Parts: sequence; C-alpha cells; structure tokens
Amino acid sequence: MHSLQFTAESSSDGMVERDFTMGGVPGVLWSPSSGADRAPLVLMGHGGGAHKKHPAMVGRARLLVTGCGFHAAVIDAPGHGDRPRTAHDEQEIAELRKAQAAGGPEGPIVVRYNARLAELAVPEWQVTLDALQELPEIGSDGPVGYVGIGLGTAIGVSLVAVEPRITAAAFGPHWPDVLAEKAKQITVPVEFAMQWDDERIPREAGLALFDAFASKEKTLHANAGKHMEMPRFEADSAVRFLARHLGRAVASPA
Repeated sequence: MHSLQFTAESSSDGMVERDFTMGGVPGVLWSPSSGADRAPLVLMGHGGGAHKKHPAMVGRARLLVTGCGFHAAVIDAPGHGDRPRTAHDEQEIAELRKAQAAGGPEGPIVVRYNARLAELAVPEWQVTLDALQELPEIGSDGPVGYVGIGLGTAIGVSLVAVEPRITAAAFGPHWPDVLAEKAKQITVPVEFAMQWDDERIPREAGLALFDAFASKEKTLHANAGKHMEMPRFEADSAVRFLARHLGRAVASPA
C-alpha cells in the first residue's frame, strides 16, 4: 500500500500549495492557509494536453480554496505533466495532430485515447482519494466533489460512476460514445457546461451526454461560442454548484 508523500510546499494569498506523489503519480493539494477545521475536498481533472498546475487548475483551486474554504487536489493524467509518455501515447497524439492538420474528424481518436487514459486514471484517483482522506484536515467522513472538462470529463465521468464518496460533480463537453453508458450510472447532482457552436463536439453529442446522466438533479449550461470559447464565469458557476452541494457558502469578492 503506497502512502502520500509531500515533496514541496509554498503559500500565497491565503492558499497553501503542497506537491505530492502517490504511488509514483504526481499531484498537488491546495488548502486554506488558516483554519484547523475539516473541510470538503474537490478533485479536479485537467484537460487533454494540460497538467496538474495548468493555469485553469490553479485558478479553479483558488476559487475553491479562498472562496469556499475547500481543499482541492489534482493529479497528472497518464502521459501528461510530469509523467512520461508511452509509445501508445505518442502514437495517439501523432494521429490526432495528423487529423487536425488535415481538417478531419478528431472525435474518434480523442474518444479512443481518452477512454484508455480514464481506464488507467480511475484506480489512481481512488488510491489518491484514500490517502487524502487520511489527512486530519480532510478526514474520511467529509464530502467530496469533482470538477473537470475535456479529458477531465472523460476521467471524471468514469470515476464518479464507480466512486460513491463523490457526491456532486461538474463536467464540461465531451463526446458521449464511451461515456453515455457510464453516465447512466451517475445519480449524484451534476452541472454540465457545453458550447452551443462547438466545432469539435457536435451539439447533438453534448446534449446526448447530458441526457444520459441518471441524476434527478442535473443542470445544463449551454453557452454561445466555439469549443475554446467557454466563458470564464462557468468556473465560478461550478464553484457555486459544488459549494451548494458540499455544504459551504461562497465568499463574496472583496
């Protein structure tokens, strides 16, 4: 059984950042710099080609930590960030770049590759969650949420479908091909954001994935714009959603 090993620590503006490894998988945990009470934990999934400290992850963490008093954690997905790429990773990425350069459909490649990454990442997330819940400031009985888009959705839907400790989740756009069956296993509250004019993921595909969630409480946010034009306020919305379901109020900006 591997244990969580903290490797670096820094703090700024009310937030402590601790790098860690769990069974060789690198991650980072952000926590409030003050307050000894236990607080909810939010797991975050980064997008494809990104990493645990991508600006989108740091920004979301700050909203969760300084705005809600939550803990927020993310690990590098297989083949991303500080993790080495395998020959399979290189082949899939090369095929994706070739399709993009030719203006061809990238969906079949991304769906296939992300499904494989999710298969590897879900057990990594589960052992990481085990270890994080052993920390006194988190504990094993506190609420846990999840937020992720793109690859973070592919991994997150697969994780939430089998992980009963996660009680609310916010997802972003992804193809439904593999995820729809997993989404049918999810009954916790869900917030789902998509781009109405997405040139990569057809509108009907996004709607199909949302429709597949078995949650009695699920909310769809459809924004005008293309794939990379997701409004920044969706990050704030996801935080409010998680705060509502994990039992914390969102602090008003100064």
